[in-house]
Amino acid sequence: MATPKTPVTPAAPTENHEMVHEHEVIPEHEMGHEHEMGHEHDMRHELDMGHEHEMGHEHEMMQEHEMMQEHEMVEHEIVLGNEMVPGNGMVQDYEMIPGNEMVLAEPQPNYVETPETQPGKHRKKKSIVWEHFTIENVAVGTRRAQCKKCKQSFAYSTGSKVAGTSHLKRHIAKGSCPVVLRNQQNDQLTPYSAPPKMTGYGGNNGAPKRRYRTASTPYVAFDPDHCRQEISKMIIMHDYPLHMVEHPGFLTFVQNLQPRFDMVSFNTVQGDCVATYLREKQAIQKVIEGVPGWICLTLDMWSSHHTVGYVFITGQYVDSEWKIHRKILNVIMEPYPDSETAFSHAVAACLSDWSMEGKLFSVTINQPLGDAAIDNLRALLSVKNPLVLNGQLLVGNCLARTLGSIAQDAFKVVQGTVKKVRDIVKYVKTSESHEEKFIELKQQLQVPSTKMLTLDDQTQWNTTYEMLLAATELKEVFSCLDALDPDFKDAPSLEDWKQVETLCTYLKIFFDTANLLTAPTIPTTNTFFHEAWKIQLELARAAASEDPFTSRLTKMMQEMFDNYWKSCCLMLAIAVVMDPRFKMKLVEFSFSKIYGEEAAAYVKTVEEGIHELFNEYVALPLPLTPTYVEEVNGSGMRQEDGQGLDASCNGLGLTDFDVYIMETSSQQSRSELDQYLEESLLPRVHEFDVVGWWKLNRIKYPTLSKMARDILSVPVSTVTADSIFSTVSKEMDHYRCSLRPETVEALICAKDWLQNASLDTSPIPIKMEVPI
Repeated sequence: MATPKTPVTPAAPTENHEMVHEHEVIPEHEMGHEHEMGHEHDMRHELDMGHEHEMGHEHEMMQEHEMMQEHEMVEHEIVLGNEMVPGNGMVQDYEMIPGNEMVLAEPQPNYVETPETQPGKHRKKKSIVWEHFTIENVAVGTRRAQCKKCKQSFAYSTGSKVAGTSHLKRHIAKGSCPVVLRNQQNDQLTPYSAPPKMTGYGGNNGAPKRRYRTASTPYVAFDPDHCRQEISKMIIMHDYPLHMVEHPGFLTFVQNLQPRFDMVSFNTVQGDCVATYLREKQAIQKVIEGVPGWICLTLDMWSSHHTVGYVFITGQYVDSEWKIHRKILNVIMEPYPDSETAFSHAVAACLSDWSMEGKLFSVTINQPLGDAAIDNLRALLSVKNPLVLNGQLLVGNCLARTLGSIAQDAFKVVQGTVKKVRDIVKYVKTSESHEEKFIELKQQLQVPSTKMLTLDDQTQWNTTYEMLLAATELKEVFSCLDALDPDFKDAPSLEDWKQVETLCTYLKIFFDTANLLTAPTIPTTNTFFHEAWKIQLELARAAASEDPFTSRLTKMMQEMFDNYWKSCCLMLAIAVVMDPRFKMKLVEFSFSKIYGEEAAAYVKTVEEGIHELFNEYVALPLPLTPTYVEEVNGSGMRQEDGQGLDASCNGLGLTDFDVYIMETSSQQSRSELDQYLEESLLPRVHEFDVVGWWKLNRIKYPTLSKMARDILSVPVSTVTADSIFSTVSKEMDHYRCSLRPETVEALICAKDWLQNASLDTSPIPIKMEVPI
């Protein structure tokens, strides 16, 4: 008698949680004949061997194997969320785990002990239907499957014929079982939920079930209006042309992505972009209306190939939370950009558009204005806006443009030498073999420089400076390169290298200052007094140098920077006085270095200016902005707590009383500034939030804190961080010039607002060495 074949034990789950089958999957075209062929072959084999009892046992094993294969073929694919995943991704678990990943818990017994599943004879059935059915022996050789839910009985096997499990699956999965159907109705599933047969068929009998996790993304119905809004935002955020919605490739993509979406036309998407701009503008308008202080503007004129100009007007202000904000408010087309009224017209349009009459503090412009243009601007603003210090702080020059102009002119002084250096860098960087020889020679000479040679972009002056700086540190390698590479010629002379080193020495001062303007956070005005007075001092000393080249180079730089210093010195000095770490002391010290014996007169000008400015703040009426009302309410002075006061007490009936209060308390208010100046300086720390300090001390200095808030938010640059080092004027591209001016303004402003809305505006902590 032959030894019966031992059933193969199911493989344990692997580490990657995949179910491992010990048999190969039977091809689909062979599934229909496998039962008959296997049965006939086994009958002949067992009759020859004379083991009839074992033949039946072997046949049952083959039938069970076929059932498993049938189950695996039927369960070939399952739906999870919106994706089709392999059927072997099923898991056994008691919990729903977030995400779309599935894990395999430890196998648990999930079958009923029957003669077929007694230990030691057969392995457990692996079909999922046996979680919901039990096998009953109703007669000799006849077995039926009974539903655990509704107790309905189904044919399973008679003798050697097995009915399979497909009809059992249909009973559960297709809603034939009344109990499962009732449970499904009581427990509605979302479109992203797993199919009922994969979630236990609605039952809860306590047995382990193979479960699928629901998708983490909630179901979102198709909304064509929302899709149009998102298309307009996409075009705005990424500067896509409006005509892209009519491009064939984009139309095909959208049609395949969502056939139900009716693609919009150019005119429609243009309207959607303008609508997005108007929605965002309403929110910005509310913020500006609630600004407790004054607002500063920057004006940046862009050219175009149509010879018309576009004035970019940016507003900078401090909100009620004492955070500095910077937003593009308008982009106004000027037909005659070179006229004396171009800037004044743009400013007037901005003030009218945003209802900012009487709230303008200063204007910073990206190009020098003539006396007539400045007079026109001041005359316009004097009608609807109070002139601070008689307009001395009204108009300022752009620091970034000033630094860029000085750098450009400095390169022109040594234009020939700069070209020589650029050529030898180009020789090394444009050939791999040349660069290999250069690196080899650098290692032989043991030059300690870590700088890498790079070709400059002549539209960005910082790249030219960095190229010259790296070349000077590697000049020893360049001087010996001709010995290793005979093709290398025209190396700069020692005098050339000396001039480049001198140029880099003084360009570094401008480079470091410009880098402050590229910071991700908006720098306060006081920061640039430190930079400006150091530049002024260094250039004054260098101009007196005995070296002819140094003197000639720095005198040119000094003359150009002196124009900026004269126009902005008072504003920068007042700003640094508002820094409790320096106050008037730094002004006195720096002016003594710059002006020598004449320093006292310049210091007196600053002292008089700051006191006059403070007196103007004392004389200003209380700002009846929503923010101010909230601050008053927050301090406990609520209008409804008037204790019986007549409503007229809060109206115009007390106007004369307000004037009397200001007149009689002016001396006391002025002492607020004197008290601040007389107090000792705060310790100097590396990181100090000066605006935050005034926020904490606004109760102690109610009027002075408002003046500090406005003066510290005056912008010194008109350009964005990515254009700080640019040497070319901005030009509107051809496509935008073809659009209506209103559309151009909507696209540019909306992009700026949407980008700023995503930035974190959390306050910067004040780092102090001693308590305030």
